[in-house]
Amino acid sequence: MSDALLETRDLTVRFGGHVAVDGVSCAFAPGQITTIVGPNGAGKTTYFNLISGQIAPSAGQVLLRGSAITRHSVAARCRAGLGRAFQLTNLFPDLTVFENLRLVVQSRRHRGFDLFSMASRQRYMSDEAAEVLARVRLSELADHKVSELSHGNQRKLEVAMLIALDPLVYMFDEPTAGMSVDEAPAVLELIAGLRGRADRTILLVEHKMDVIRNLADRIIVLHNGALAADGDPAEVMASDVVQEAYMGRAIEDV
Repeated sequence: MSDALLETRDLTVRFGGHVAVDGVSCAFAPGQITTIVGPNGAGKTTYFNLISGQIAPSAGQVLLRGSAITRHSVAARCRAGLGRAFQLTNLFPDLTVFENLRLVVQSRRHRGFDLFSMASRQRYMSDEAAEVLARVRLSELADHKVSELSHGNQRKLEVAMLIALDPLVYMFDEPTAGMSVDEAPAVLELIAGLRGRADRTILLVEHKMDVIRNLADRIIVLHNGALAADGDPAEVMASDVVQEAYMGRAIEDV
């Protein structure tokens, strides 16, 4: 596991008598898209919350580039290189699409938050924001307030803002949820394009089987909070654990 960019070791969280995540150990290498699947209530989002710092574990560790970040705050993990779409890209509804994105670029470059003066004086920030907007096909909406956007376009903006943040670890929690058939491809293409970054890794929680098949280099399956399967997408997708989970039948204890 020495080449892992992100790693969890025996990661566990209990809520009263309920074990929501049960001793999950996984290492995530750079240059790879790992999709996390499982039935509702399997612990996928809770596992994401433990990694990103939304909740504290009862036991176990989270490591980034070999260093423990288990007790770090969400903000500290962000500075260290963890990026999660819905938690880090809170949209400002009264600002425009472009202003939201430029604010992220400015923050990443440690320029503070004087959005309207400093960012306007530094052309490269605006150019970078415009480039990301073009990549997610939101350029035509750049001057629209976020409050005017459809749900699908707000999700696209969230993904764009995570891309602009440029973390070491991208964490996407159902990035195409709420998007139409026409809106989703731009986001999926963008995520697929990140695979080529040899110094980045991507974690994806997703339920849509076509998305999983097209994007995943690796699949891990959670069931009752425990790691039930981990490996090559074709093999995992054909396993009894996945077949039973998605057919809605009871899964035997693993």
